[in-house]
Amino acid sequence: MKPERSIRDLVSDVLKELERLHYSEGTRTGYRRFYRRLIDFADSAGEKVYSESLGNRFLQSSYAFNLDNYTVSLHRSFRNEARFIRVLGDYQLHGAILRRRTTKIPYQKTPQFAEVLKSYYEECGRRNYSYQGMRARIYRTELFIDYLDDHGITSLSSLTGRQVSDYIRTVAGYHRKSISAILTTLRSFLTFLHLAGYHERDLSGDVPRLRQPHYPKIPSTWSHEDVRRVLASVDRGNPNGKRDYAILLIVTRLGMRAQDIKEIRLSNLNWTTRNIEMVQHKTKQRAHYPILDDIGWAIIDYLKNGRPKTSSPHLFVRHSAPFEAFGACANLHHIIAGYTRRAGIRLRTGTSWECTP
Repeated sequence: MKPERSIRDLVSDVLKELERLHYSEGTRTGYRRFYRRLIDFADSAGEKVYSESLGNRFLQSSYAFNLDNYTVSLHRSFRNEARFIRVLGDYQLHGAILRRRTTKIPYQKTPQFAEVLKSYYEECGRRNYSYQGMRARIYRTELFIDYLDDHGITSLSSLTGRQVSDYIRTVAGYHRKSISAILTTLRSFLTFLHLAGYHERDLSGDVPRLRQPHYPKIPSTWSHEDVRRVLASVDRGNPNGKRDYAILLIVTRLGMRAQDIKEIRLSNLNWTTRNIEMVQHKTKQRAHYPILDDIGWAIIDYLKNGRPKTSSPHLFVRHSAPFEAFGACANLHHIIAGYTRRAGIRLRTGTSWECTP
């Protein structure tokens, strides 16, 4: 879209595009109301063309914040307003609404895109990516395909390095970690297009590499005092607390990965040898974790007094119906982070939860 177009025309086109992309009527009503207020603000300022500066001044005047001050994270109270402004800017610059989430009713893509995506998904499956990794990779690939579709590109065989670069510019405002993940997926997909015969050239070389801070393979550790404070913050008088206390003990005493904790089954508990015997999710190697005294008593307390009645074979289950194992994408972060905040400890990046000796 050309920047000199009037704000009214820009808003009209954005609302039409939202409808084409099957955004719900309620969501579009929210956009419509917000943009009416923005147009009124522009009229009072004597401005007829939308600009980033105008959007920021409107946010500052109406909501006491602007996007310049929230480049890393945004309080949930402002997320809708920030999204409304970003959509307007994205459409003005790129002629497309760059979706952060897929819609409930996806619009129909061209048959060739559907074929390529199916082939790529099958290739990812052959590479034995984890469920979470596969899900994230597919999501990021679909966002790229959506961008191409929005720009009228119907044949991947004619894709150019310039078009790839144009897409990369649309994610420039994301967090560095997100950009790095998007670029990694994009390189993988472009390489696949070449190797599978969908494109004569491997365009992955046109995707820049983003330098990311590297954390050492042996992570730093938390002090006994920090761990003691976190464990002490758990209310063990209720079922949730009994479950969470057992989980936190396994994390802090054994250093077990969250995915492995979720997958512990009752049959993995060998009370005779006092071991948790299981195959690790990440390495696919069999491992034995000792059931230390405090861990054992915490598990027993949970099984007797906290775990809901359920037929689930997993040790730890959700405490809201249905009483099943944690979902495949649940990483238990909310449990660990919640008790960390309750204990008054600030989360640090790149640390583990094992105690120092």
